[in-house]
Amino acid sequence: MQLIPQQAFDGKSFVRTLTSSPGVYRYFDDAGELLYVGKAGNLKKRVGSYFLKPRMEPRIAAMVAQIARVDITVTRTEGEALLLESQLIKSLKPRYNILLRDDKSYPYIYLSGGEDYPRLAFHRGARHLPGRFFGPYPSTFAVRESLNLMQKLFKVRQCEDSYFRNRSRPCLQHQIGRCSAPCVKLITVDDYRSDVRHAEMFLDGRSSVVIDELAGAMDEASKALAFERAAAIRDQVAALRQLQAQHHVQGASADMDVIACRIESGLACVSVLFFRNGISLGTRDFFPRLPLDAEPADLLTQFIAQYYLDRPVPRELILGEELADEAILAELLTQQSGRSVEIKARVRGERARFLQMAERNAQASLTARLASRQTLGARFDDLQKLLELDESPRRIECFDISHTMGEATVASCVVFGPEGPEKSHYRRFNIAGITPGDDYAAMHQALTRRFRKLAEGEGARPDILLIDGGSGQVAQALDVLNELGVVGIQVIGVAKGPGRRAGEETLILADSGRNLHPGPASPALHLVAAVRDEAHRFAISGHRKRREKARERSVLEDVPGIGARRRSALLKAFGGLAGVEAAGIEELMRVKGIDRGLAERIYAVLHA
Repeated sequence: MQLIPQQAFDGKSFVRTLTSSPGVYRYFDDAGELLYVGKAGNLKKRVGSYFLKPRMEPRIAAMVAQIARVDITVTRTEGEALLLESQLIKSLKPRYNILLRDDKSYPYIYLSGGEDYPRLAFHRGARHLPGRFFGPYPSTFAVRESLNLMQKLFKVRQCEDSYFRNRSRPCLQHQIGRCSAPCVKLITVDDYRSDVRHAEMFLDGRSSVVIDELAGAMDEASKALAFERAAAIRDQVAALRQLQAQHHVQGASADMDVIACRIESGLACVSVLFFRNGISLGTRDFFPRLPLDAEPADLLTQFIAQYYLDRPVPRELILGEELADEAILAELLTQQSGRSVEIKARVRGERARFLQMAERNAQASLTARLASRQTLGARFDDLQKLLELDESPRRIECFDISHTMGEATVASCVVFGPEGPEKSHYRRFNIAGITPGDDYAAMHQALTRRFRKLAEGEGARPDILLIDGGSGQVAQALDVLNELGVVGIQVIGVAKGPGRRAGEETLILADSGRNLHPGPASPALHLVAAVRDEAHRFAISGHRKRREKARERSVLEDVPGIGARRRSALLKAFGGLAGVEAAGIEELMRVKGIDRGLAERIYAVLHA
């Protein structure tokens, strides 16, 4: 690794010392902040293109002007350089790189294994459980929709094991025809396994085989004069044929993703159509950060590198653009997945039709995003005018308090920028050590915890601090900022209007003491109300979780002889406190570590 001093960086001299080997380069400014990460098959040529060209794009030139240091890491191959580049971009998030903002793991359908009556379930996270995982699916909605179809078609249970083991009669799912009630043995193990096998085959894309088997079973039932069973199978076959017509993809028996992108007005959209085993799993849109002027091919290269190198890869990637690094990417993905992965840009027939569909979807999503962005921008501009600010605010924070009669008080902090909510910056504060129901003390504590770090030089400074409340809550905010010596933040209270009607809110300006009444037609008030409502939602959801957790634990903590391990075992066995309350003494004794005496004490406390 070679380092260049921060002062008087001479790019041309630096390039003369560079190797022609493949590797990764990193640009830093004079404050040590990472500006850009790039890879190269030939470091000397690639880095030289930034410092030896007489002309370049204005935004790239602006970045080059800030470079004070260059770090070089030499790799054995260009493929290794591409992999390292992707890892560094995702972990370090350089200012001038294309960055895929998608940190969530993708959901799967999980079929449990090693049981007489397996279950189908939604799953997200590590796949270490015994059984099979189908997916990944593009969204939670796609998984829920597929599980809903599985219930209608095959009646395989989806309930938790603790719920399943403690049933004494069929649940509502059986009554509405979505479960065969294996919990109370209304179906034999063999018949249930047949349903599970058909569900598994369907998820594998072998729906035609399932239909053929069911058609044979329908004929046998008809010959045996079991007309009700034959009619039920007939309806199942009809539903499968209809579903197959809607979702099955002719000529797409292999797994594939179809990827298209559009760039317009400094915003980019990547649209992905997911196909697994010939079945369409839906679509998902991504909006990567696009700080530099990038072409669609550059964007797709970075998208594939950042998205697929740590996820399951389909056998085919169908792209709307040819990539310069196509062969390198395909080789890396093949090594990662352990099977051949093809990247195709020139396709015909049905794959070309899918590509057109993805391109139309990307354009429509980008148009909608731009329209939303313009609306949000207009609201920020109107807020600037309303508050008579020198420039449009870049960061708005809003605080709210939620509790029930003083119980489980939670404060929320949400953050909005010119592109909308910045959820990675949201925070919740569990409030403790105050008089229950004292909202002023709760607000004071939350603001102190938030802005103490800012006073110590950590975290981002908001331009506007919104407080959901009147002059009393605004006074708490001012006290905290004065105590900590934090200046330069405009504090605004958002007080409800007469009758608590939307659009009649009063904005209390802390610096001047003025009250503003923008009115229901004000775009600025629409923005303030949206931020306030999001803070309210975030606070309530946090309060409910804390309250439910406290209530589940507190009642069992009153039982002598119940520690953390036994509480956990009870709640897990019965699916929560409600299940424990509904259990009898004999059922409680089935839980490991619960003898009769302890079961009687638990029952007595819960039914006092």
